[in-house]
Amino acid sequence: MVAPPDNDVLWARALHFRHNDGSPGLSGISLGVRESEILAVGGPRGSGKTTLLRCLSGLLPARSGEIWFNSVPVHTMTPAARERLRRERFGWIDPVPLLVPELNVWENTALPLMLRGTGRRRAKTAALAWLERLDIGDRARRRPEELTQAERQRVCVARALAPAPAVLFADEPTAPLHRVDRAHVLRTLTTAARSHGITVVLATHDARTAALADRTVSLLDGRRVHTVHLPPVPVTAETEGRATCSLSV
Repeated sequence: MVAPPDNDVLWARALHFRHNDGSPGLSGISLGVRESEILAVGGPRGSGKTTLLRCLSGLLPARSGEIWFNSVPVHTMTPAARERLRRERFGWIDPVPLLVPELNVWENTALPLMLRGTGRRRAKTAALAWLERLDIGDRARRRPEELTQAERQRVCVARALAPAPAVLFADEPTAPLHRVDRAHVLRTLTTAARSHGITVVLATHDARTAALADRTVSLLDGRRVHTVHLPPVPVTAETEGRATCSLSV
């Protein structure tokens, strides 16, 4: 077992994962993420982006390989230790907004802080500040069912940022948003990450979203690749209905 480089807050080596149906999810993925870096994990749907984020965050145990966070081996942790790590040091944004229906907006946003032991008043202040940044402060006392899907996703982003996690894992975080909302939320997310020194691992299949990151790692069929090109194909009698793919591994 080799310790990761000192300047990598998150480091993985030779990760392998198989889904329950036996299909491969990851095939020997290795990467490092520097402190305060915004790393985009790009690739088409089904390429292994979500699986990689779930393994890096400790949500899924890899079949083999190593994962280190600040020189601590995540892959040898007990399930309880991984749960504590996710609660205290990591943040997560799903592509679909998931909120507690019994709580109002500011309570949902403050929930991770209160689970860490932050007092209710202080947690509420932090939650309201992030809701204002995301232009949803006026919905603070509403329940999730009173919000649009786009508004619920903004609450999820605020909830992930409020505790100032060391690493924020964002799995297609703007998927349910319209173009204008998407740009605003991404701008807020990246600006907040840089100003608070938050490391971000962002899964996306959208090149415009990936362009906001410091660096992009591309996946295809669970493997790291250098480039994935899908050039337009001239329509002829011979080529109609077919597409070509140029791949450099």
